[in-house]
Amino acid sequence: MKYKYLGNSKIKVSSICLGTMTFGEQSSIHESYRMMDYAYEKGVNFFDTAEIYPVYPKRETAGKTEEIIGDWIQTKKNRKKIIIATKIASGHPKGVGATGLKWIRGGFKKLGFDKKNINEAIEGSLKRLKTDYIDLYQLHWPERNIAVFGQLDFKFDPKDDKWTPILDILENLEKLVKSGKVRHIGLSNESPWGILKFLNIAKENNLPKIVSVQNGYSLVNRVFDIANSEVSIRENCGLLAYSPLAGGRLSGKYIKKKKPKNCRYTLWPKRFSRHHTLRGEKAIEKYVKLAKKNNISPSIFANAFVNSRPFVTSNIIGATSLDQLKENLDSINFKMTNKMIEEIEDVHLSDPNPCF
Repeated sequence: MKYKYLGNSKIKVSSICLGTMTFGEQSSIHESYRMMDYAYEKGVNFFDTAEIYPVYPKRETAGKTEEIIGDWIQTKKNRKKIIIATKIASGHPKGVGATGLKWIRGGFKKLGFDKKNINEAIEGSLKRLKTDYIDLYQLHWPERNIAVFGQLDFKFDPKDDKWTPILDILENLEKLVKSGKVRHIGLSNESPWGILKFLNIAKENNLPKIVSVQNGYSLVNRVFDIANSEVSIRENCGLLAYSPLAGGRLSGKYIKKKKPKNCRYTLWPKRFSRHHTLRGEKAIEKYVKLAKKNNISPSIFANAFVNSRPFVTSNIIGATSLDQLKENLDSINFKMTNKMIEEIEDVHLSDPNPCF
C-alpha cells in the first residue's frame, strides 16, 4: 500500500480508502467485517462513511453503516491505527438526497450546517462509531443549491438562496476541533468557488483549513479536471475520489443490459441515473475493450487511472463482497503506461464526461 498526507495535516492515509456505503444493505454485517479485515491486512488505514449510510438511504437503516464500523473497531481494538472519515448531511431547496431524508433531524428543509445540526450530527456519529473523535469530518454536500449529481449548469434562484454563511460553518466546526471531537475537516460534492471560499475565509479568520474534497471521479466523469483539479493541487486540498467505477458500471458487469444479482442498478434501477446514460454505455464499452486489449481487468484498469491522477489523495473504492474488494485493491499495484493514458484520452475527448 502507498500513503499520502491528508492535505496540510500530519495524517498519512492509504492511497486507497475503503468506502462503506454498502455495509448494512447490500453487504451483510458478516461480509462487511470480512472486507474491513482484508482491507486492514492489506494496509488500508482509511475508512469513509456517512451518517445517512447505507445507501440507498432509508429510515430503517440510517446510521447502520457507522454502527457496523464502530463494532468492528471495538472488537479489533485498533482505533488509533484507523483514520475514520464521516459526513454530515445537509439540505437545500432542491432536496439533494432525493428521499428528503425526513428521518434525519426533520429532513432536508431543516438540515443545515448551523450549530444545532452540527452538534446533533457529530454526537450521533460518535455514538454509532463508538469513538471519542472523528479524524476527518466532511460536509456531505453544500447546503446551498449548486450544480451536483448529474447537473453541470449552476442555476441561480435568489428565492432559494438561504444557507448558513461559510464563516458561521467554519466557526461551528472550529468548536468541534477545539473540543477534540474532530481532528480535521473536509468538503464533499463542492464547486471550485465553494472550495476557495472555505479556504480563504478560514485563512482570513484563523479558522480550521479544509484538508480534502470528496467528489465523484472516474473515466466517465472527469468534471473535476476542469477547474477543481488546479485548486486541489495549488491549495494542497486533495481529492478523495468516490465512484471510481461509476457505480460499478466500469467493471463491465452491466454491459448488454445484464442484471447481476444484488447489484446497485438491479436493486434500484431508477436510482443513480447520472451513471446510467446511453452516452455512458457507449464509453464504458470502449474502456472495457481497452482494458481487455491491455490484458487487465476493467475494474483494475478504471481504478488504476484514478490512482494515477496527481490531485488524488485517496481513491474511495466500494464493494459488496470480498472478491470485489480484492480485485479493486489490486489496482494499487498496476501502473498506467503513457500509451494507455493516450488511449484513454482519445476515448475521453470523443465524448467527455458522459456520466457526471
